[in-house]
Amino acid sequence: MNEITRIDEAAAFLRGAGAARARVALVLGSGLLGFAARLKQAHEIPFATVPHWPAPKVEGHGASLLLGTVGGTTVACLTGRVHLYEGWSPAEVTRAVRTLARLGLREFVLTNAAGGIGDGFAAGDLMLIEDHLNLTGASPLIGPHDLAFGPRFPDQSRVWDRGLRERLRAVDPALRSGVYAGLLGPSYETPAEVRMLKVLGAHAVGMSTVHEAIALNAMGARLAGISLISNLAAGISPTPLAHAEVIAAGRAAEARFLALLEGFCAGFGTSSGGSLDDSSSS
Repeated sequence: MNEITRIDEAAAFLRGAGAARARVALVLGSGLLGFAARLKQAHEIPFATVPHWPAPKVEGHGASLLLGTVGGTTVACLTGRVHLYEGWSPAEVTRAVRTLARLGLREFVLTNAAGGIGDGFAAGDLMLIEDHLNLTGASPLIGPHDLAFGPRFPDQSRVWDRGLRERLRAVDPALRSGVYAGLLGPSYETPAEVRMLKVLGAHAVGMSTVHEAIALNAMGARLAGISLISNLAAGISPTPLAHAEVIAAGRAAEARFLALLEGFCAGFGTSSGGSLDDSSSS
């Protein structure tokens, strides 16, 4: 069975559950599950019940698609994601978001927990992703090509939509912007690797998001990204890194993060939010 058949079977299942009515799609990263509790009239669909969807197993990630409303906008919220370091392929890592795009969703917010590299970043900060570095050594576009996934050689000069970033900044003017570096993991980076990433222009580093961004951009979606700076990266942090602090940072930044997403979603139910070829995008 090829990948587009798997995704179409998953999409048919979710269409029957009403997922195609959603206006905005959200992906929650490590420690950011609190937003799921804010959805009204939420309908939960476990990943395990969706045909061909892999289920997350990492602490701090949920394993459900929630359909509900926030600020009057119907959203499809993935409470977790799977990662390359768990042994999944790039196609499996991007299957859930590609399914939602196949259903017709066109606005996505991808969130993650990341290590801070940029000068002045502190644990608990929120960073808008303005660009990314894919340093995983893999891509969801490798392999047989299907036009349903977009062009064979998609342009990536405008992956992260400027209009959506401005919408987020209007909710929280104190947000900083930066470049997110996606690495394979699951080990944290060495101090030498962090110095390299800083030279390359990265402001935050994590183990997710970049493949979803590549796949969704190719399919014509508009993307915004938010990194929760859960810790300072190796060589910057004065203490050894641990996953527990990622979860703790999520709890500490929860109020600001929830207010940001709620403010962003409000109004999408009555406004198109701009077309895919909006000249304000970059």
